[in-house]
Amino acid sequence: MRVFVTGGTGAIGRHVVPELLRRGHDVTALARTPDKAAALREQGAEPVSVSLFDREGLTEAFAGHDAVVNLASSLPSMVRFLSRRAWEPNNRIRHEGSATVVDAALAAGVGRVVQESVSMLYRDGGAEWVDEDSPVDRYPAAVGNHAAEASARRFTEAGGTGVVLRFGWFLGPGAAHSEQLLALARRHVAASIGPPHTFVSSIHVADGATAVAAVLEAPAGTYNVVDDEPLTKREYADALARAAGATPWLRPPGRAALLLGDRLTSLTRSLRVSNARLRSATGWRPSHPSAREGLLATARTLWAG
Repeated sequence: MRVFVTGGTGAIGRHVVPELLRRGHDVTALARTPDKAAALREQGAEPVSVSLFDREGLTEAFAGHDAVVNLASSLPSMVRFLSRRAWEPNNRIRHEGSATVVDAALAAGVGRVVQESVSMLYRDGGAEWVDEDSPVDRYPAAVGNHAAEASARRFTEAGGTGVVLRFGWFLGPGAAHSEQLLALARRHVAASIGPPHTFVSSIHVADGATAVAAVLEAPAGTYNVVDDEPLTKREYADALARAAGATPWLRPPGRAALLLGDRLTSLTRSLRVSNARLRSATGWRPSHPSAREGLLATARTLWAG
């Protein structure tokens, strides 16, 4: 296939582009700076400089492509995570950018659009398994992802194949939040966000990349991209400590995060998310069955040598 990737140098995109190339696809990717263009070209992709909000420019860039994979995002750092203003660029990318991508893909005759989203849209599920038919929530930080998913559904309604991928917490090289949590663990701080018995569903970015490649042949719809075994917040904190090779001296109370209300809703709720639909539809399997293996692999990459 000829595949156009937005966000090709981001946390997940930097793994998606080489995975698509490895599978024999021709890849074009949006590049916002000369350095990013050079990095994409070195991987074997063809960089294109165009604004995510330029409908005519994107239509021209998408021409002749079979699929568009929209991974563009602008997530705030952990330091600014609680700032509503810090989320504005990401919300604009998810809302206006995703709508423009779909408009351009339709105008260019592209057959398939894959849209990145997050599994944190689901309502708190406690200890129950959560699948794609489970109810979602509309807290403030989720607005952009709901808009992006609506754009993908609009693409399907217009006759194309729209695929939404709801990713779990990213682990791995380039996933800044996991790198920062591992750095804390190395300083003997076992960070936990939310009550210790609640669940978190994660995905290593390399496994996320193989999932993106797999859905290029999948039916339209929504798929959870998570590993096989969600961990409790306590288990996740322990996995961070093991990966960092440091005994926890400080365990800040995860319940304290509940005091911040909807600003941390995406991280404090309990989400035991199932990947069964994606596995059934595509045969995809994660190479890191849980965050235990994913965090160990991340630590080895970060601190190799």
